[in-house]
Amino acid sequence: MQTIVVTGAAGFIGSHLVGTLLDRGDTVIGIDQFNDYYDPQLKRANIAPYLNHERFHLVERSLNELDLSALLDGVSIVFHQAAQAGVRASWGRSFELYTERNITATQMLLEAAKDCSTLERLVYASSSSVYGNAAAFPTSEAVLPQPVSPYGVTKLAAEHLCQLYHVNYGVPTTSLRYFTVYGPRQRPDMAFHKFLKAILHDQAIPIYGDGLQTRDFTFIADAVAANLAAASRPEAIGEAFNIGGGSRVVLKDVIALLETIVNKPIQIDWLDPSRGDARHTSADTTKAQTLIGYAPKVGLAEGLAREWEWIQSVYGDPA
Repeated sequence: MQTIVVTGAAGFIGSHLVGTLLDRGDTVIGIDQFNDYYDPQLKRANIAPYLNHERFHLVERSLNELDLSALLDGVSIVFHQAAQAGVRASWGRSFELYTERNITATQMLLEAAKDCSTLERLVYASSSSVYGNAAAFPTSEAVLPQPVSPYGVTKLAAEHLCQLYHVNYGVPTTSLRYFTVYGPRQRPDMAFHKFLKAILHDQAIPIYGDGLQTRDFTFIADAVAANLAAASRPEAIGEAFNIGGGSRVVLKDVIALLETIVNKPIQIDWLDPSRGDARHTSADTTKAQTLIGYAPKVGLAEGLAREWEWIQSVYGDPA
């Protein structure tokens, strides 16, 4: 049994991590500030199943306000999921939130981590957004990151900080570059959540651009498995890994698949392309497969069906 910190514990990926860690017998300290980027009640619903667990303690504060050295005392692993999310919202004056919550908070956590004698691993949640419009597909970790959004810039900056603290202070960091994680509890600003909620209410789904953009989609259970592997394999220390779902899919094909899952035609609201959105993403996961044994298990059809069930449970008619 280990004592583990999960930042962003009430978020999409963080809450799934909390549940998995508690199920396997760990003691978990969850940190979440419940900010209003999206409805905090959705986050409270995410974390509600674990609040009365004897091995779970929730800290409702910003990382920037905590005594992180005291918090990490005796901790073995940190899963750093907390971040200001969202590509489209990262432009303009709101960029200050991204620097504060993605860069400064990560640096403060690393400062505390370098003095934590019990720490075995700090797993940082990075993003495929660091690549921007990548030069090659599928994209390997050897490709030069060139983010095309302010959000991607902050995620890459924090990833560099993790590497700096590893090289200079020996902090055992690992970065995971997530490729579009989806599934139950997905954030409401993310595409599948928006699509399925709109479909449930017989509304048109918003598509930015021509629908020919491609994405590599990763089911939540596979993202959690990647975190556990990165935290336990010595080979992961000091490395960055792509975490993808195993296939690159055209958005129009995803919509066709959704129509079969929901068993009705889908209306589309075509919108102009969005600034900062990469045209294509595709993960080369060879490095993760080789060094940490990562192998995605849930295909897109199964994963979307499971998210559709969850969407109906959240937004469906109680009657």
